[in-house]
Order: sequence, then structure tokens, then C-alpha cells
Amino acid sequence: MTAPSIQKEFCNYFAAEVLKKIFDELSDDVFSILVDESRDVSKKEQTAMVLRYVDKFGFVKERFVGLVHVMETTALSLKKVIDELFAHYNLSLSRIRGQGYDGASNMSDEFNGLKALILKENSSAYFVHCFAHQLQLIVVALANKHHDIFKFLNEVSSLVNVVGASCKRVDLIRESQRERLGLNPEVETGSGQNQELSLARAGDMCWSSHEKTMTRLLSLYPSVIDVLEYIKNSGEIDAHKSQANGFQLYMRTFTFVFYLHLMKHILGVTNTLCEALQRKDQDILNAVKLVKTTKEELQTYRLEGFDSLLINVTSFCDKYDIEMVNMEAAYVDLKNRRKKTDITNRHHYVVNNFNTVLDMQIQELGNRFNEVTTNLLTYVSSLSPCLNFEAFDKLNLLKLAEMYPCDFNFDEKDKLIYELGTYIANVKEDTRFDNLNGVSELAKKMVETRKHIDFPLVYRLIKISLVLPVATASVERSFSSMKHLKTELRNRMGDGLLNDACIFLH
Repeated sequence: MTAPSIQKEFCNYFAAEVLKKIFDELSDDVFSILVDESRDVSKKEQTAMVLRYVDKFGFVKERFVGLVHVMETTALSLKKVIDELFAHYNLSLSRIRGQGYDGASNMSDEFNGLKALILKENSSAYFVHCFAHQLQLIVVALANKHHDIFKFLNEVSSLVNVVGASCKRVDLIRESQRERLGLNPEVETGSGQNQELSLARAGDMCWSSHEKTMTRLLSLYPSVIDVLEYIKNSGEIDAHKSQANGFQLYMRTFTFVFYLHLMKHILGVTNTLCEALQRKDQDILNAVKLVKTTKEELQTYRLEGFDSLLINVTSFCDKYDIEMVNMEAAYVDLKNRRKKTDITNRHHYVVNNFNTVLDMQIQELGNRFNEVTTNLLTYVSSLSPCLNFEAFDKLNLLKLAEMYPCDFNFDEKDKLIYELGTYIANVKEDTRFDNLNGVSELAKKMVETRKHIDFPLVYRLIKISLVLPVATASVERSFSSMKHLKTELRNRMGDGLLNDACIFLH
């Protein structure tokens, strides 16, 4: 029973049972695919695939179904992998109604990408660029376009690397934090309160990492200053001493504190959206509304938020004895001190920094999510049950059915006209459909009230809209599982066993 060959058989049987359950849930219904690739610990390129579908109870499911080692990551090779996987599990390419990938050119290229190859065989397999990836790319785009933000994020990245370069320095942060909490009589103790913290490194494609870095830096500010003081006084290498002194001087400037608070707020707002997009049952219509709400919140903050930001920055500077800037004094450009700028410090921080950064953020949100204005999502929005089905539009839903010729034949399209009229009158009078939030809740309520039997064509439209992918978070989670299974100590694990173990683990 403990022999490796027997253990592999067990794992294979378990994986087969898991897949059987998934395909029983899926049956012969429509679904979307989410695909991504990543290298494992032995430098093999692994492609993971997740299916998104609606089960018989109206719940949206995202299920991992396979991990395949590929020699190349070209669109043709990935298409071949999908074809072989579909053939192995008796899945039909014609049942695909959506494709979800990140922004890599081999996936989303308009002419030669994986999405284009699948669209040639199935015109109803509409592509949706992962919302979470687009949102994370906004941080990178903002940093590249605004010189001062670019410099600030680079300094923060270097600072985190220096302070967290050794176990001793991390321990010094924790010890300093512990001492400060012990000297504060207002600190509450107990389970889950005032836990040990450390600085988090930010990554361009690591969701939520930038926001966590800013939050930790604010919380650990005095402890980080203490560690830099220690490096400056006790370091063995002059370059390290000089670097620590430079960071310490920069952290004690008003500019650093201003950008730290500004970016914390912006990233906090966008991080709320990021977490919402990663929900497995998130529907694409609700995701579009969340993006719109985030843009509106940033716009409100741009118009009304500077004074509150300045109050927080001033309070922070007073607390840690940082020299404040006189907002009414003339602004001096540090790069050219002799040249008069003819503007005040307030104008510089409000117009050149606060407004500009937020305008760029709002603009990038609009640019990155411009595809959500397509006809497909306009038609899907007519299914929304919010505000007693206020957005319902029979004409738009008929156009939505036209976009899926494989799902609605000529007779069904004719029948759908009358079914939509009966459906909207019925659900508006039914109090059980009051206060629904999103199409996903509508699908569950339709099954719960058995109206999916009375209005099968309308329910078919609802299912099609729900299988449209929102984010590739489920694929990213499968890669996390892969890295836990195939480690440095198990780097010779075969591809078959790795695939079975990942399926079983999910």
C-alpha cells in the first residue's frame, strides 16, 4: 500500500472520481475556458485549464480540470493541448461560450493568438481579458507615466529589499514594533490583535501586493527608521551605511509621506475591486458595475479628497517630527533651485501631483476596461434584476440571442419574443425576486422557484451570460497548489502524478 506505484494509482483514481463529478455537473451544457501557463520548480512549462459553468442549482462553478506540460507556449501548441485535453475528456469545442486569459500576446493576439484560433472554430467563444490582470497593470502604467510616482515606488521597492535583506533586520523590526506596542497604554491585546508584521514586497503581477506594502510601511514606519539607524551606525560596508542614511533622509521628507498616504488610498480603493473580481461566482455584469463604481469613487476623491489627505499627512508628520511644507509659500524645484516656478506649494501638490495622479488612474481604468463597452455586455446588462428589473430590454435580449446562433434556432428565437414578455411580468410581481443583486443571484432564484422550467429560453440566456469569465484567479490558485506539491525536494515528480495530485487537491 505504501509502494510508489500503488500511491500513484490511488492518486489517479481519486483524480478520476473528481473529474467524473465535475463532468456530471457540467453534463452537455455550455461553459467557458480559462487557460494560463507557468513554470514549475524543475523549469517545465505547465499549462493549467479551468472550466467555468453553471450547475443545475444555478451556482457558478470554476473547476480545475488539467495541468499539461508543454514544450512551447505558442498559440498553436496551446491550441493542440486544449484539443487533446478535450478529446480525452469527451468535451466539445462547440460548447465553449467564453475564453479567459491574461494579456499575453500568444493568448489574446487579434489574429494569431489562442483566442483567434478558437474563434475560427467557434464564433460564440467570446474572449474576455482577465479583469484582475488589467487592474493590476494600471499600477504599472501609472508608475511608468508619472515621474515622481515612478521614483517613489522604486525607492519603496529598494527600501523593502534593504530592510528585509536578512533575518536579523526583520527581527529588529519585530522587536522595535513589540517595544513600541508595549510602551503604548492604549494598545489592546488579545487574539488576532496587534500581530507581528513585516514589510511585504510588491510585484507587478502579484495582486494586492502594492497595497499591502503601503499599509505595512505606514504601520511599521518608526520601526523601519530604527532599522535604518542601526544599519547606518553598525553596518560593516560603507555603501550600505550610505544607502541606509539616504533612505532615512528620504523617509523623513514631506514628499515621501504625501505619496505614501496618496498611494495607500488609491491602492486601497482599487484593491477592494481586485478582491471582488477574484470571486469564483462573480458575474461579468456585476464586475463592470464594480469598475464603474471604483472610477466614480476615485473621481469623488479627486474633487473632494485633498484636504482630508493633507490632514492625515500633517498628523503623521507631527507624530514623527517630520518638517511640514508651508502650502502658501513659493514652490522651489529641487532640480533647479535658482529658477522661479511662479506657483505655490499647494498648487504643486494639488495640480501637479494629486490631480494628475488621480486623473491618470481614472483614465487608465477607462482605457484598460474599454472592452466592457462592447455590444455583448450591453445586451447582457438587460438581464440585471436590480431595482425591480429596471434595465430589462426585450430588444437587447433578442440581439443577445442572435449572437449565439448555436443556442437558439429560428423557432426558438420566435418563441423567445413571447417568453420574454411573460417572464418579465411574472418576476416583477413575484416578491421573491425583490432586492436581487446581480445575474448570479437571479440564476439561483430562478432554480429555487423552478421558474427555469417555465422560462427555459430566458434561463438559457442567463446561463450564457454567467459563463462569461471575469478573472483567471482560479488558474492562478492552481499554480499555487502546483508549487506546494512540486517542491525542491520533489522536483522529479512526473507530469502525470503532478496533474492527478493537483486535481485531487482542488
